[in-house]
Amino acid sequence: MINSRFFNRSELIGFVSLLLLLVVILPLALDIFRLNLVAKYLTYSFVAIGLVLCWGYGGILSLGQGVFFGLGGYCMAMFLKLEASSVANTKIQSTPGIPDFMDWNQLTQLPFFWKPFQSFPFALAAIILVPAVFAFIIGAAMFKRRVGGVYFAIITQAIAAIMTILIVGQQGYTGGINGITDLRTLHGWDIRTDHAKYILYFVEVLFLFAAILVAQFIRLTKLGRILVAMREQEDRVRFSGYSVANFKIFAFCAAAVFAAVGGALFTLEVGFMSPSFVGIVPSIEMVIYTAVGGRLSIFGAVYGTILVNFAKTSLSETFPQLWLFGLGALFIAVVLAFPNGLAGIWGDYVQPRIDRLLASRTKKPSNGGLVADGAPAE
Repeated sequence: MINSRFFNRSELIGFVSLLLLLVVILPLALDIFRLNLVAKYLTYSFVAIGLVLCWGYGGILSLGQGVFFGLGGYCMAMFLKLEASSVANTKIQSTPGIPDFMDWNQLTQLPFFWKPFQSFPFALAAIILVPAVFAFIIGAAMFKRRVGGVYFAIITQAIAAIMTILIVGQQGYTGGINGITDLRTLHGWDIRTDHAKYILYFVEVLFLFAAILVAQFIRLTKLGRILVAMREQEDRVRFSGYSVANFKIFAFCAAAVFAAVGGALFTLEVGFMSPSFVGIVPSIEMVIYTAVGGRLSIFGAVYGTILVNFAKTSLSETFPQLWLFGLGALFIAVVLAFPNGLAGIWGDYVQPRIDRLLASRTKKPSNGGLVADGAPAE
């Protein structure tokens, strides 16, 4: 049961509206192709939620979240690819039992770091631990030396570029520019059918609401309050005896884990993972999702992700040569006119009108000039 202390009225409206939209309205209104697109949008929402904690509340702008999205996706893709590369399925290869791109690159045996991914529990653990450990290493190296602000953003952007080059260059181990493709089954269950896509959509919705609840819990704890204080007055928090570096590392690692879960679900949904989702451009797009929705609002980030991707799809279908300009214009317009995003529009314009409407109904005089609760009317 979600109580009023966990969600305020505005957040509760956002929660219920999102629940109705994703569970009832969209599955009934859209065909399986469009619903599959929405499912892909929802995987990006995990990155946006993580950025709300990291950037919105912690004040740590990361321009490399695509790295963690990709790490989670590649961990899932490695397991799925090994399942699809059984000896029976690859008997026409020079070396049966290994992924096709390894055979094309003259590898004769499975690399040692691929072998543990034959285990599904190991793959699930790796989806969480690999990005978290990588984020911890980056965070400890940067935040312990008090590197932050624009310098940290540039460093994460450089890491995204380096990771893309590394993946593309190691074609025999990663699939190169094409990535890991032709992912067919999960424990024998064909994930390519329409029925499977429908089930995966609701699985993603379930995970999304779980992520929202976890992020909201973090936000409302003492840790969340310290993150906000750290964003506003970092030195004062440090002088109060708190380790600012450790809190920053936690926020960065939490954002990395959220992104990795989204990447793993993305791989299940679309059936492949490639370096095109790891680099600088997708990382910046993920920041745009959060900015449009509102970097201080968990629900705003989800709505912003859906809106931006819907606009991206619509513009690319209608104006294939101009959609990038349209996406950039949308971002510039929101930043200049509504710096707090969709959540700011709701909080500044919509919610006050709802409050006034409810207040006017409560204070409406009745029975000899008395309002509904029995107090004298003003």
